[in-house]
Order: sequence, then C-alpha cells, then structure tokens
Amino acid sequence: MKKQFILNENELNELIKELPLNGVIILQGDLASGKTTLCKKIAQFLGKNENLSSPTFALMQDYGDLYHYDLYRIDCDEIMLNGLFENFFEDGLHLVEWGDEKLIKRLLKYEISVCVVKISLKKNARHYEIEKR
Repeated sequence: MKKQFILNENELNELIKELPLNGVIILQGDLASGKTTLCKKIAQFLGKNENLSSPTFALMQDYGDLYHYDLYRIDCDEIMLNGLFENFFEDGLHLVEWGDEKLIKRLLKYEISVCVVKISLKKNARHYEIEKR
C-alpha cells in the first residue's frame, strides 16, 4: 500500500509518524530532493542530538540504534563484498540514501522489513510516496 504526502520541511513529523522506527527505510530521489533533510528530521524525532550529515565518503554512520547510509557511489554487489550488508541485520533503524531495487530485493530475500520513501520536487513542493514492503 502506498501513501502520498505533499509537505514542507516544517511538516515532516506528519510523514515520520507513518514510518517504521525499526528496519530499513530506503530513500530515493534526485540530487537535492531532500533525502538527507528527511534523515536529519527522523534523527531529531528520535531524540538524537548528533549532527547527522550525509555519509558520502564513510558510506555509513552509526548513531547507536540509528544507522545512516549513503550508497550514491556503490551498488548492491559492492555492499555484499565490503561487509556493509551485515549491518542491516542489527536492531535499530537503518536510513539508506540511494538504495536501489536490487538492494531492496536482497533485503526482502533475508526477510528484513523495508519501507521505501520516494521524494520528488514538483511545483516548488516536495512530494513523498511511502511504500512498505
């Protein structure tokens, strides 16, 4: 089932309340669509005071029970080879920017719950589509 929202940055808590707080959330969207902004808002919602930023070069940042990934530069096969995939079995919330369908299928194969958030910009508004798989 898909849910759609049209929200500004100040209204993101409405969206966050629809998201699971455990498992994997895949964030998809073009550059500057708001993926990292949503990750920061989720961290704030969870009471995390760390200065969350996009882990473009580190690939993953660990904030205790919150994990933040940026997979812009790598694909699913590389995730499997470098050992990053094993992190998805850890309890907590895994926020994955740039996760693709191949990664989603692999996660589902291992019965890891996945929620996909597609973000797009239309007419100066951010559109969010949530699909829990």
